[in-house]
Parts: sequence; structure tokens; C-alpha cells
Amino acid sequence: MAAVPSAADACNNDRKRQSIFGNTMSDRSESDRVSAWGRVAEDGTVFVRTASGERAVGSWRAGSPGEGLAHFQRRYDDLNAEIVLLERRLTLGGVDPAGIAGSARRLLDSLDEAAVVGNLDALRVRLEAVLARTEERRIVLAAERAERTARIAAAKEELVAEAERLGRSSEWKTAGERFRTLAEEFRAVGSLDKRTDSALWRRITGAREEFTRRRTAHFAALDTQRAHSRERKEAIIAEAESLVDSTDWAGTTVRYRTLLADWKSAGRAAKDVDDALWNRFREVQDVFFSRRNAANAERDAELQENQVQKEQVLAEATALDPADTERSLRRLRELQDRWDQIGRVPRESAGALERQMGAIGDKLRDAADARWAQRSIAASPFVTRLRESVAKLEAKLARAQAAGSSQEIAETEAALATQRAWLAQAEN
Repeated sequence: MAAVPSAADACNNDRKRQSIFGNTMSDRSESDRVSAWGRVAEDGTVFVRTASGERAVGSWRAGSPGEGLAHFQRRYDDLNAEIVLLERRLTLGGVDPAGIAGSARRLLDSLDEAAVVGNLDALRVRLEAVLARTEERRIVLAAERAERTARIAAAKEELVAEAERLGRSSEWKTAGERFRTLAEEFRAVGSLDKRTDSALWRRITGAREEFTRRRTAHFAALDTQRAHSRERKEAIIAEAESLVDSTDWAGTTVRYRTLLADWKSAGRAAKDVDDALWNRFREVQDVFFSRRNAANAERDAELQENQVQKEQVLAEATALDPADTERSLRRLRELQDRWDQIGRVPRESAGALERQMGAIGDKLRDAADARWAQRSIAASPFVTRLRESVAKLEAKLARAQAAGSSQEIAETEAALATQRAWLAQAEN
């Protein structure tokens, strides 16, 4: 049973409660309220009424029974105010429901012994509602935490998978840069439990170590290959320098092309070394090809003059008369001898000139062949007999026409047509 407070202490406590929580009493009179939830016995014992019956909550001897009941009612108001604060905290975001549930459970457990006068059953219902809501809130937060944990785990697993792909990559620069940012992203995603975080991080560091090992081996092999490429290219340059004064233009040009193919297949040395070697090789080639181009220019001038002379011969050959075949063929042979003596012309003109000269020769020879064929046909006994037969039939047709014999005219014309057709075929 609670100690009996003095009248002064009770009044001071009442004023403090009113300043903090305000006046929570209803508009009903004090006696009406007291009679609803409690009473004071003649010996000063204060009772509270609940659904399960009355129980003593304290003793009052510092004033009138009404003041005593009012005092314990105000203590009820204090308890009610604590529950109001819990209910309000539930409406705020970011509040731990476990703390609210602990406070509500403490208050709920204290109701059976609370030294207050008021509707304790209503407070019990409200506290149980607070506990139910905190459980709902706990379930929601647990689901949110589970979702957040799953999201973080998925994000970290994705980063780990990316790191393991990078560990097998040969994109040395981009993969190396990406490894440097992966660690920051891994931490920024959020934290899981220490064991899981450590296991995932070990996979990332393992992938990074594998990548570093492979990259180191690659560049070591690359240094060896670059040294070998440098030796091969220096040997190519030495051979190119030995050919720079050659006058075997065609053979040396082919060899330089082979050396260029060897150069391309030799691989690359270090960039600055490779650039310097290439400049040396190119300078040697430039010297040779400058000499070759100068020689070709001189030769081209000579070939151009030959082209002019052959065009003059071609003009003379074009003027030959196909009707005078014997003289034209003799003259053509003379022109062809001059043509051969002139020599080579530029490659781009040679084909056209040869085709034109050949066409003139073909034309004159075809004309000679035709004349010979005509002579042979004219001297043929068969053609002679056909011509005599045609002449006889023509004379016979004239006589028949003069005599007006239609039947003889028709027969003679048919025979004459046949003989003329045969003669045309024989002459052709």
C-alpha cells in the first residue's frame, strides 16, 4: 500500500501535473467521477472499481475523502498521459516499436497494482491495442529489414559476380580501374551480417588478386615479345639498308614488299622504340623508291616518245587502200617493221595501239582473201556452165514472150529462177 502524502505535497504535485499534461478531468463534478470509479472508506482506505471488483489502492488522511479521491484520479491521469505518449510515438516514423512495446508491457503489468482511481479496464484495452500495433509495426519493419537485407545481398552478389568476371578479363586498363571503384560501391551498398560481408569481400579480393596475377604475367610476356620484335625489326632494317643502292628495280621492289610483310608480322616493340624503328625503315625505303621513281620517270619519257612514233605509223597504216591489196599489204609489212623497231610504249597505251594496228592488218588481209575468192569462183567450170544455162533460158523466155505462148513462158520462167538461184549460191 502506498504511503500517505501530506496535503501540501499533494497540492504541489497536482499543480505540476496540470502544468505538464493539462486538466484531464471531465466537465462532470468531482463527486460524480469519484463515485463511478472508486471510493474512500471510513478508515481512509481508497478503493478503485474494476470489472473484476474493488481493490485497495492506498490510504488518504491528509484531507477530505473527495480530495483523496481527486488525488488518486490525478495519478490515474498521469498514467493515462504516459499511454497517450506511447500512442503518439506509434504515429512517428523511425521509432523502434520494441521500445514502445516494452514500455506498454511494463504499464500493462503494473495496472493490477497501480495506486490510481479511474477506468483501468479502458487503459488495459488501450495498452493491449498499443502492443498489437507495435507487433504489426515490428512485422512490417522486419519485412522491410528482410527486403533491405535481400536488396543489399543481391547488390553485393552482383558486384562480386562482376569482380569475378573482371578477374578473367584481359582488358587490363578498364578492368583495373573498375576494381578500384568496386570497393567503394561495395561499402556504399550497405552492411549485412559480418560473416556474410566478410565472405563476399573475400571473393572480390580473390578475383582482384587473380586479375593482378594474370596482368603481371601478361606484361612480363609482353616485355619478352617486345624485345624479340625489336631484334627482328632491327634485322629487317639492316637488310633494307643493304638494298638501298640496288638498280634491280623490280626484284628489289618485291623484296621490300616482303620485308614490309615481315615487319607487320614481327609484332610491336615498346611504342617509343617501335616508332623510332619504323621511321628508320621508312627512310631507307624512301631513298630506294625515290631513286626508282626517278629512273621510271626517265624511262616513261622515252616510252612516251615511242608512243608518238607508233601513232604516226598507225596513221599511215590507216590510210592504206583495201582495194589495192597487193600494194597495201607490201606497205603494211614495211610499217610493221618500223613498228617493231620503235620499241615499248607506256603500258596504259600499249594494248589500244596494238589492237588498232592488228585491226588494220586484218582488214587488208580480209580484202585480199575476198578478191582471191572472187577470182576462183569466176574461173570455176561449174559457174561457167550455170551462166551459159541462164543465158540460154533468158533467150528462150524472150522467144516465148514474143510468140505469146503462156505455157512455155511459165515453164521457162520457173527453170530460169532455179538456174539463177544456183548461180547465186555458186558465186557466193
